[in-house]
Amino acid sequence: MTVQSGTAQTGVGQGGAGEADRALKARHRDIWGLGDYPAVVAEIIPELGAVLVEASGVKAGDRVLDVAAGTGNAAIPAALAGASVVASDLTPNLLATGQALAEQRGVTIDWQEADAEALPYADGEFDVVLSCVGVMFAPHHRASAGELLRVCRPGGKIGLLNWAPEGFIGQMFAAMKPYLPPSPPGAQPAPLWGSEEHVRGLLGEQVIDVVARRQTVTVDTFANPDAFRDFFKANYGPTVAAYRGLAGDLDRVAALDRDLAQLAARHDQGGDANRIVMQWEYLLCTARKHNGTPR
Repeated sequence: MTVQSGTAQTGVGQGGAGEADRALKARHRDIWGLGDYPAVVAEIIPELGAVLVEASGVKAGDRVLDVAAGTGNAAIPAALAGASVVASDLTPNLLATGQALAEQRGVTIDWQEADAEALPYADGEFDVVLSCVGVMFAPHHRASAGELLRVCRPGGKIGLLNWAPEGFIGQMFAAMKPYLPPSPPGAQPAPLWGSEEHVRGLLGEQVIDVVARRQTVTVDTFANPDAFRDFFKANYGPTVAAYRGLAGDLDRVAALDRDLAQLAARHDQGGDANRIVMQWEYLLCTARKHNGTPR
């Protein structure tokens, strides 16, 4: 196999730009290693990967790549469908957890540490390229989109499921933004991947048969807004990082506590005295890569 590195690596190269990019990726790796992201997936969004796999038409014999796979929320259902699956992610401990989960489900997956913006795979190597609330967190969107397209074979499928900017998770990141340090130059907000216009712009004329639809997942795990906040404060890497950055500033910690609990309260649809019930919105997008030269 001839392996080619990505051709759209924003900020990667010699000198200061390369060093800055490596530092940014190291920070991302550290953030997703904080807390207990496997618990977030298992307790709140376990079904989303299967939704993406079904929409993408994964079938037995397909060669599938799950980009920013985390613990395999999409990779495992793809393998259960009979596909040959590679699951790649920047954070090694998530891959280790995913491997254990796959073994429990009785499927074999190739788990590999890899940067979504510089995938170590050959051009056109995969029949289906997936990402379930994963690639959206790579900081340089055009670079990662270019890699999704590059490693997908002509005529192959790309399937993406990403949180919508107007939805609950998009609003959660907006609520946390005042408490976080400024984003590095060139880094784009993750929830943009939940905008159909943004995704169509990233994939451009290299794809056809684009199907994009907004859907929601019901989240009824938490007894009350404070329980939601405390769970994310302890387990969700970006939220854990936000609180760590406020260490010692009790007023700002209290303010973030309030803002996150109020967000959950606003999204509670009511009707259940024992728990809050929320609908978290996402964009489900599938597309087919051109067989030949784009129009």
